[in-house]
Amino acid sequence: MKALHDLAAPAKLNLFLHVVGKRPDGYHLLQSVFVLIDWADTLHVEVRGDGQLARHDVLGGDLPADDLCLRAARLLQAETGCALGADIHLEKRLPAGAGMGGGSSDAATTLLALNRLWGLRLPADRLLALGLKLGADVPFFLGGGPAFVEGIGEVLHPLTLPEQRFAVLKGPAGLATKDIFSSNLLARSENLAIVAGFPASAGTAENLVDGFGRNDLQPAAEGISSDVREALAQLSEVFGNARMTGSGAAVFARLAGDGKDGKDDQSLVTLLQELPSEGPVGWTGRICRSLAQHPLTGWAD
Repeated sequence: MKALHDLAAPAKLNLFLHVVGKRPDGYHLLQSVFVLIDWADTLHVEVRGDGQLARHDVLGGDLPADDLCLRAARLLQAETGCALGADIHLEKRLPAGAGMGGGSSDAATTLLALNRLWGLRLPADRLLALGLKLGADVPFFLGGGPAFVEGIGEVLHPLTLPEQRFAVLKGPAGLATKDIFSSNLLARSENLAIVAGFPASAGTAENLVDGFGRNDLQPAAEGISSDVREALAQLSEVFGNARMTGSGAAVFARLAGDGKDGKDDQSLVTLLQELPSEGPVGWTGRICRSLAQHPLTGWAD
């Protein structure tokens, strides 16, 4: 049977995130700039002839009874009538509950892989519609690269941004998105961004992080999570800036220079060593680079 190996499912960072409204169904309307980074899960997908779908954890972690990879595969089967199945092997490297879109990225890579392995040849717009049924972040990971994002996450305006480096830090605990959006500390942005203000080649990630906005979800997260407060304080002290991504709990700082001297890497290693380690899951962090495009860009064209 056919198989595809070493398929990347990269994480994302929100350079800013504004809450600009609320739909009648309760979903909040957002504006954000999403960038892909080189911290990623890895998938290995094999075709099965019996129509069954199974998820396997390569690193021996606890398997959920259901996850977005399996939901993506079932949805693709249902929408196309495909009689084939798959074994989906996941190397989970991204921290859970981080606001980095790990599960959504896994689902997007699953859709792209099975679309190819099952010979479905669905175009990108069809996969984007399926992705939105799975979660608001999934269309971005099918979209190809950095984007100015509107709606609940489904309206994508592609951007060209210079490569940037980031220090990313997450504490032991995650955050539930529903708790963030139900908090009375949730901020809202009254001014809408103008897409024309983010030209394809003129804007810089530095301006987007420092000059434009903030993460409206951050005050609520800080009110709920001591880990978020600690991560923000630590990164700001070491690197001079910090901001939460998505609905948390990961925090990032933008880094200057090319990083070839290794000082940023050593600073983060020292920071992680000094943070308390409690329980089986402790603090995690990494120096990351932004990606100009998704590693599987073009697979649905």
